[in-house]
Amino acid sequence: MNIKRFLAGGLAIFAVFQICDFIIHGLILGDTYMSMTNVWRPDMMSLMWIMYLSSFIFSYLMMYIFVKGYEDRGLLEGVRFGILIGLMTYILGAFYQYALYPLPLSLVLKWAGYGPGFKMGRLWSD
Repeated sequence: MNIKRFLAGGLAIFAVFQICDFIIHGLILGDTYMSMTNVWRPDMMSLMWIMYLSSFIFSYLMMYIFVKGYEDRGLLEGVRFGILIGLMTYILGAFYQYALYPLPLSLVLKWAGYGPGFKMGRLWSD
């Protein structure tokens, strides 16, 4: 395993997660979240470090899983991997959150539509 590429890849995944989370959860869904302030943890902002740490660890776990299953089939192999991980984690995770918390189905469907390839469970601060 090439350690430099592994570290750079994990960092790139983390950066993409953070950018996409800002766009999806900050800009696109921000108004929806603001209308649901009674659902959020009162101390959520003080726990944001847990979310970032979890995302960082998840990024490197994804990178490790990809490296161990690498077949040298080009860019589409990485795209396929990202789609499969996204389906496995984000979409299923969104519906798992719906079953656990009093969330509007419309929000869960938006998560499922916007979210493939991004970390599951961003509703809570992990």
